[in-house]
Amino acid sequence: MIIVKSPREVTMMREAGRMVAKTLRHLESLVKVGVTTQQLNDEAEKMITSFGAKASFKGYGGYPASICTSVNDTLIHGIPSKKEVLKNGDIIKIDIGIQYNGYHADAARTYCVGNVDNAIKKLVEVTTASFFEAFKVIRPGVYVGDLSHTIQTYVEKHGYSLPEDYTGHGVGQNLHEDPQIPNFGRPQTGPILKAGMTLAIEPMVNLGKKETKVLADEWTVKTKDGKWCAHYENTIVVTPTGAEILTLEDQGG
Repeated sequence: MIIVKSPREVTMMREAGRMVAKTLRHLESLVKVGVTTQQLNDEAEKMITSFGAKASFKGYGGYPASICTSVNDTLIHGIPSKKEVLKNGDIIKIDIGIQYNGYHADAARTYCVGNVDNAIKKLVEVTTASFFEAFKVIRPGVYVGDLSHTIQTYVEKHGYSLPEDYTGHGVGQNLHEDPQIPNFGRPQTGPILKAGMTLAIEPMVNLGKKETKVLADEWTVKTKDGKWCAHYENTIVVTPTGAEILTLEDQGG
């Protein structure tokens, strides 16, 4: 069941989204050569606690950390570690969820560490842009499949692939709610958007083939071919005339 949020609930989520955006901006300033992914996690936890909020991911399904830190060929769910040190040329995907007053907001970014190869920079740029292409389409009456198809068309036009095992999702009182939002699909399929729906839309894009694998820790998802990948996500609310991004500071997030 897809839950349509009341204006009061959207206000709560907007506050959680603002916290996510601030935390991501802070972590971006810390992404440098020599920093460990554990240090990033600790900083995020400190900041989230200072807001009087909770890290949505910590303990979720047994996940051991407050954020996901996925480096290079790790797509999602990378677990922060003192042993994982950022190197010049790396990319890191940071995924954060924050629960505040009973409501979650969820967002992810891919950041470059030092001097990154131009081909990898383009991968990151296309992944980010594919979200905004889908965002332009959002309004009441549009199908979820229209968003999925928009992302797929944009990404594949640039020669990249889209993993099929992981999707965006609804978000609200629960971190994961209906509907699922794949990054591939056919127009005019799936649920129809209504004002008040809150969604986490998150293109995940591989430089090589679409296949992924899960490591023995049962969390870390890597590309099967070892090629690098990128991830970009925001929480949005469908409005009567379009949509609002709740996890971007320049949109009130």
